[in-house]
This record gives sequence, structure tokens and C-alpha cells, in this order.
Amino acid sequence: MRPMKTAERMGRLGTESAFEVLARAKALERQGKQIVHLEIGEPDFDTPAHIKEAAKRALDAGATHYGPSAGLPELREAIARHVSATRGVPVAPEQVVVTPGAKPIMFFTIMALVGRGDEVIYPNPGFPIYESVINFVGGTPVPIPLRESSEFGFDLELFETSVSSRTKLIIINSPQNPTGGVLDRAQIERIAAIARRHQVPVLTDEIYRQFLYEGEFVSILQVPDLHRQTILLDGFSKSYAMTGWRLGYGVFPPELVEHITRLMVNSASCTASFVQLAGIAALEGEQAAVGRMVAEFRRRRDILVDGLNKLPGVQCLRPRGAFYVFPNITGTGRSSAEVADRLLNEAGVAALSGAAFGAHGEGYLRFSYANSEANLRTALERMRPVFESFAR
Repeated sequence: MRPMKTAERMGRLGTESAFEVLARAKALERQGKQIVHLEIGEPDFDTPAHIKEAAKRALDAGATHYGPSAGLPELREAIARHVSATRGVPVAPEQVVVTPGAKPIMFFTIMALVGRGDEVIYPNPGFPIYESVINFVGGTPVPIPLRESSEFGFDLELFETSVSSRTKLIIINSPQNPTGGVLDRAQIERIAAIARRHQVPVLTDEIYRQFLYEGEFVSILQVPDLHRQTILLDGFSKSYAMTGWRLGYGVFPPELVEHITRLMVNSASCTASFVQLAGIAALEGEQAAVGRMVAEFRRRRDILVDGLNKLPGVQCLRPRGAFYVFPNITGTGRSSAEVADRLLNEAGVAALSGAAFGAHGEGYLRFSYANSEANLRTALERMRPVFESFAR
């Protein structure tokens, strides 16, 4: 029997390398090797108890059936209140679409707005799913480099010359994966001015909004007169340690909501009802657990950055947001992939090659510090001999 032939577009669909490295690390663990996991972007904290209790109550009350494709009205209302309060702009529940995880928001937005040959501007290095989905729908990716010299801010001069009549979407992400960079108010306002001039929609990925350690958080949704062309992506996975619950949402201009909802109808039907009710408890319950997690991540960030900067061939900026560091390892004279492979196989430390986040990530590694202080210190000790070997 001949192998099944897949559609041509499947060859354009990428993947998320964090899960590939996680699988390799798990295989090594099955062979008896001890691995320190710094590859996966997942808080190592448990979901707060009051959220789990809300889910249990919802299950006991029978919230196990289909719900509206755009989300339960009570959660859409809670999200609208939350976004209005945290971004300082009025948001109506009718603008909200709830999805199983936040990834569908980027997938559906690109599917709804981008046709074959249309251009999409996005950050590079950046979350790899952006480029993957742009390619999948037949669009043309237009990467904008994030420069270490500007603390991984947009190359705004290149951005301005890259926007054209072919541009159908601009994607920004702040605080950013993988660099931990944060777009400041001046950068956001300049991006907004260019988007407004060309009437191009902006997808703003704010999934790491709560993980900000210095400075202010600025959402492009706050820029006057831009809300009619801004799509907000956010969710519960990071801030509330709910990665396995799969709960995200988007806030859309009214005319786009119907299209995004039809994509939900045609794919997942709806998001699990009991999970949505737990989401209300997350947004409206006590927030102390979030504050404790962010404070602990800041402490871990400093431990990891200070330790990395003591390794030969490594230079690491202190990121202002998210829970990743993105050290420059060009001083080793080796490729990012080679360094990441040797760290995994020789040191038992799982990290990601910066090139996994785009061509402009070459020369860097991404480490997640969503792990314990003890494991971070162990990783630093194990990595030293590998980096010292590059210097010989």
C-alpha cells in the first residue's frame, strides 16, 4: 500500500520546537539521564486552588455540555470587564471570542484576514507559530528583526519601509517570547501611527502582560482611534498557571467577531463549559497567587542572568518581561543548534536554539526560568564545562 499523500499546504506548516526538544529530553530521561527542563514555557506553579474549586463546582452542577461557540455570556462579560480595567479602554462582551487556548486566536485571525500572497509583518525572533500559520494559508511572511542593541525592540525604520498595500496584518508581542523584550510607549505609538496611516489591522499578543518586572506595560489597544483595527490576544495559561486547561480569548473589532466565531463553529465547536466557569473565578477571584508567581520569576530571572553572564562566550541582557532569557552565545563560535544539542546531551540541560524562533535568532539560546531556584543553579553548574570546552 502506497503512503498516504498529504495536501501541499501541509509542507508549509511548521511546529513549535519547544515540544520537540521536550520529547527528546523525555526520551533521555527514560534512559535514566537527569534533565533540567529550561525549554518549555510553562509555569511550574500549580493552578490556584480557588480556580480548581470553581471547576469542580461547575462539573458537579452539570457544566459538561455544549456552550455558545463564541463563549459563555458570563465569561465574555467577565473578560470585557477585565480588559476594560487593565487596558483602560471600553470593551463590550460582544467583542470577545473564547477559544480552547490562545493559539486559535492567532490561527483564526490569520485565516480570516490573510489570503495567498498577502503579506504579514511579525517579529523575528518570535513565536514560531506566527510564521508557520502565515505560510500555511499561503501568505508571505515579512519578518522584522528584534535587535539586541535596542533590548530586542522592533527595527522601526525597517518596519516603516516594509508596510505596503500588500500588508494585511501586523503582529506584535509584548512582553515578548523568546527574548523577554518589552515595547515601550514610544515604540507602540510609532507602530500604531504606521498601522493607522496604512489602515492595516494589528494583532497584539499580550499573553505575558502580567510578567513585567520593570517599566510600564503599554497596550496598542490604548492608542486613540486604533481600537477599530486592533485584535487583542490573551489567555489564562501563563498568568494563572492553567496551561493544560486550554483557555484563551480574543477581543476583536465588531465586524470580525462573526467570522472568528464561524471558524470556532467549524473547528472546535466551543470551549469546555466547566473550564470557562473556572476562568471567571480566575479573573474575579483573589489575585495574590499571580503576584507571588511574578515576584518569584523576577528573582529567578536575576539568578539565571547573573549566572549566564559568568559563563565563557555568553552575554545575557536582563529582560524586562515574560519568563525567558535570550543570551547571546556568538562568543562560543558555534551555531545555536550545536550549543543547544550539546547542552542537552552532555550537560542534561534542555534549552532551545534561538534559530528555532526565526533566522534573526541565530547566535542566541532561549532558556525558560519557569523552574525552581535549585534547578536553575544546577543547570548553571552543569553548563559551565560545556561552555569552557568551546573556549579551548
